[in-house]
Amino acid sequence: MVRLTDRAFDILQAQVDKCATDDALAGGVYRKIVIKRLEKLRSQDGTFASTEEIRDTFKDEFPNFSEEALKAAVKANRAPGLFDKIILVGGLLGGAAGIIWVINLPFPMIRWPVAKAMPILLLPSFISMDYNYRQAIALVEQSDQLINKATAAADFEYGDTKVKQAQKHLDALPVWFLGYYPQTYCSFSGCTWRFSVDEFEAARKNIGRMDAQIFQQKNAFTQLNQVEQTLVSAKQEYQQAKTAADRQKASINWQSAIDQLNQIPTETLAGKTAKQKLQAAERDFQAMGGIATGSVHADNLIEAAKEFAFSAAVASQKPPHSAAQWEQISGLWEEGINRLKMVPVDNPGYLDAQTKLAQYQKNFGISQIRLQSEKDSAKALQEAKSLLASLQNNVNSPSQNSGNSLGQLQEIINQLESVKPGTTVYPESQTWLQSARKKQQEWQKK
Repeated sequence: MVRLTDRAFDILQAQVDKCATDDALAGGVYRKIVIKRLEKLRSQDGTFASTEEIRDTFKDEFPNFSEEALKAAVKANRAPGLFDKIILVGGLLGGAAGIIWVINLPFPMIRWPVAKAMPILLLPSFISMDYNYRQAIALVEQSDQLINKATAAADFEYGDTKVKQAQKHLDALPVWFLGYYPQTYCSFSGCTWRFSVDEFEAARKNIGRMDAQIFQQKNAFTQLNQVEQTLVSAKQEYQQAKTAADRQKASINWQSAIDQLNQIPTETLAGKTAKQKLQAAERDFQAMGGIATGSVHADNLIEAAKEFAFSAAVASQKPPHSAAQWEQISGLWEEGINRLKMVPVDNPGYLDAQTKLAQYQKNFGISQIRLQSEKDSAKALQEAKSLLASLQNNVNSPSQNSGNSLGQLQEIINQLESVKPGTTVYPESQTWLQSARKKQQEWQKK
């Protein structure tokens, strides 16, 4: 091996040229001397020149020679190590891989010439084609089985995953290579595929069709789930309804949900499931019909009772009222009570009817008390007036006893005091009462 490698010589020569440029007078002469010494070392065989041997070639001519350049030359002046060899081999392999990668790019202008001249260089493409073809065919078959013979919504979810995987492998197949059959590769790999435009288009159409099926099936199942929730909710609302309006609203929602079941496409799996559920839903709704008929009757009775109660409440406002008006009010409350009593025990509206019945009976009792109070007060006032007329006749009589007059006057006062507040005759009775008490005080002073 040479004592000075080419790489080390180039480093030293570059630094010598730089030093020679700096010395304008003798730089050219010194350069020739130093270069001659370096070329002599490069031509000699033996051990690599040491640092001192290399320094001796230029130390007298160029004392300002760069130590960094000297160190770099000494470092380069040795046989390549294992690491350097690895880097070199890696670089060569990387370059080769890069070339192979470029050749296998999916561009017809690159691949077609290579496929005709050196098809072996397209080995990565052949392996990828073979793998993606096998996977695409298998996944298309699995997807078709899952989608066209599905028994549950989960089959479509899994089938959707398989369709996407199949689509991914189909997209990886080089469309420009359709119809090309690599004889060399298939001779030792046992290819079972033949690319053709018809086969490729058929697979793509099949994937597109199944993708559309999945979309339709998912929408149908979404619709079915929503209808089922509406159906359950309407049924619960009807069972829990306390008023006629609530029951009517729930009944409308129930019938609407049944109508929506009919609208789910029958060609879908969800449509077939909906058809089965439809029978049960209609059966429940028809069974509810008998209950609903009784509920309607009970609701009518309750509504009628509420009308009587409303009229009674309106008539009771701004008392006092006459006995005739209190009789009318009591009659209205009684009519409402009679309607509520007609609601049967087994009717859904029975509890609501009983709640209102208790309230109406209380109000009826109050109206009866007010009626009786009005009658008694009117009677007391009338009796007091009769006694007062009799007293006046007795007072005018010459034989009248003052003790008897005071007794009659006290009886009149007692009658007037029995008139109840809140009656129509109460204000008049108070006027008569004040007059009678005043008269009583005058007579007691005599």
